Amino acid sequence: MSYKKGLTVSILLLLLQFGAVSLTHAQLTALPDGGNNRATVSESVGITNVTIKYSRPGVKGREGQIWGKLIPTGLTDQGFGTSKAAPWRAGANENTTIEFNTDVKIEGQDLPAGKYGLFVTYDPNECTVIFSRNSTSWGSFFYDPKEDALQVKVKPVALDKSVERLQYEFKDQQESSATIALEWEKLAIPFRIETDIVKTQLESFRRELRSDKGFRWEAWVQAAQFCIQHKTDLDEALDWANTAVSGTFIGQKNFMTLSTKAQVLTLQGKTAEADAAMKEALPLGQVADIHQYARQLLMQKRTKEAFDAFKLNYDKHPGEFTTNMGMARAWSAMGDYKKALAFLQKAQPQAPDQVNKDNIAKLLKLAEQGKDIN
Repeated sequence: MSYKKGLTVSILLLLLQFGAVSLTHAQLTALPDGGNNRATVSESVGITNVTIKYSRPGVKGREGQIWGKLIPTGLTDQGFGTSKAAPWRAGANENTTIEFNTDVKIEGQDLPAGKYGLFVTYDPNECTVIFSRNSTSWGSFFYDPKEDALQVKVKPVALDKSVERLQYEFKDQQESSATIALEWEKLAIPFRIETDIVKTQLESFRRELRSDKGFRWEAWVQAAQFCIQHKTDLDEALDWANTAVSGTFIGQKNFMTLSTKAQVLTLQGKTAEADAAMKEALPLGQVADIHQYARQLLMQKRTKEAFDAFKLNYDKHPGEFTTNMGMARAWSAMGDYKKALAFLQKAQPQAPDQVNKDNIAKLLKLAEQGKDIN
């Protein structure tokens, strides 16, 4: 054997000796086992992120052979692993997992934030959806009911059209809830998820206001406005509003901060303090700000105060489309439909688009008939 050939063999033996583990475990990228496509679906329910990772088996010509046959009814002994009564893995290959970044309710039952193994016990009349604290085992071969975080009972639903590859769909989505449906062949297994939008949103605000996001008055106004809209945690909302107005480094007296403070005070029944804050805010407002505030007063049946706000806006910006419209609404609210009609006629040729032109045409007819346009 030549020196060069002997050296090559020696090097190869040395590499094999010290690199055997790496070679043994090296895996090239390839299609998943059985052609079961890997998938991830992620959506937000409220501000809660929901992520499902799973593999998608196909029907592959097995219509009528999936439910109750390929997917057995009830718990089964799969002949491998430690579980002698295992549910279905709710997909193929590795564990199907589902993850929530906040606490949720599933079918009305509490489930803490976290990542869970997702399993299903199939039954044609009532399926059991299982959320297991074990999200890392392969399939359901090692399923242990002691690791269950939650089990819920749900009714399977027949589908009109066959779904070739198993999928998870988010349906009937509302501000703080959605239905997640496992769909395959001609069957869906749905379960309802709900989030406490107020609780999760306020917890998020409290965290973020302590971060770099809290160095802007706009963030404190946003948090206070959420409380106003949901009529909740008003004491905390007032603290946030005060920070927006006068907080060290970030506080700023402007129409938005002062009017937000006034709105909180109004909800707290502190009318005099709210009026004082708005008196300070109004001179700082832009045309649209004051107009919108005056319309809010009209909705609250505070007619005289609304009139004064519309008039202030008009005096600062006379003859503009918005202020002419404001005075039309102001006089109409006071019952003087002739003056309301006159301001509508001034505003009509100033209308910036067809939507406003059509709206004025309707309001003109009401005013001509001696009817309130508000």
